[in-house]
Amino acid sequence: MLSNKTILITGGTGSFGKSFTKFALANYNPQKVIIYSRDEYKHFVMANELSAYSDRLRFFIGDVRDKERLNRAFEGVDYVIHAAALKQVPACEYNPNEAIKTNIHGAQNVIDAALDTGVSKVVALSTDKAVNPVNLYGGTKLVSDKLFIAANAYAGNKNINFSIVRYGNVAGSRGSVIPYFDSLIKDGKTELPITDNRMTRFWISLTQGVELVVKALKEATGGETFISKIPSFKITDLAEAMLPGCRMPEIGIRPGEKLHEIMVTVEDSKTTYEYNDHFIVYPQVIWNDKQKINPSGKLVPDGFAYSSDNNTEWLSINELREMVKAVELEK
Repeated sequence: MLSNKTILITGGTGSFGKSFTKFALANYNPQKVIIYSRDEYKHFVMANELSAYSDRLRFFIGDVRDKERLNRAFEGVDYVIHAAALKQVPACEYNPNEAIKTNIHGAQNVIDAALDTGVSKVVALSTDKAVNPVNLYGGTKLVSDKLFIAANAYAGNKNINFSIVRYGNVAGSRGSVIPYFDSLIKDGKTELPITDNRMTRFWISLTQGVELVVKALKEATGGETFISKIPSFKITDLAEAMLPGCRMPEIGIRPGEKLHEIMVTVEDSKTTYEYNDHFIVYPQVIWNDKQKINPSGKLVPDGFAYSSDNNTEWLSINELREMVKAVELEK
């Protein structure tokens, strides 16, 4: 369904954008993939990495804060994937206005540009931190999610829908625990600090994140939040898998950090449906007759919640050890 389509990725020089672009070009035959980002050097690096596809790749310098530039970039685009965001929790805490400008105002600019230029599908990347947010980054992403869901109310007779995919930290992503532990081990450390021994996380690979976006592009009718069914792990088990027998001093949870990743709240369970390999949280308000519930799923039980500590699937230390070996650390 990506074949013969023009796809634009905001923040496209990031890890998701690069992975999605490689996946789309290798498995489909898109007419064009447009990388929209403000980092000219990353454009240069990515263009060199994917030079074999240069006939179908375009690089646009631009910021989601710039609505006029978005309007120009979206002309002739079929699908938009919105991955641009300020994501570092401490940076957002110290620069709240900048986070708001990019994560909230930028989201509204993407919505308006898509509505005005004939785009047919928009998928926005969300985060577990947008669920019951405890830091500014999560708060801005909660607002962004609400904006993209409500954007379906403004579609009218336009052939367009907006949906969301939600997942936590990708295994190996910059600033996450695996590269941190890896750097300590390479420095010859014999202990790995743990913020809280009770901490759990979901395991999702970059490829799984890309596949979830493709699913949303294929299936969304408007307002859905797609969430993968993925295994959980204990941070202490990850440390043991990466450095067997190591000491694990408990150093205390960091500001803005949660013990567990939450994907579906009890409050959302009233409109959450379970499918073979994913959940969909449907909007509580239906704005047009194009929005549909996929009948192959079933409504989750009342009071259901999906978080990394109440999962039914867990990774063992041995499984983690093998999976870490396959992780490509983001540079």
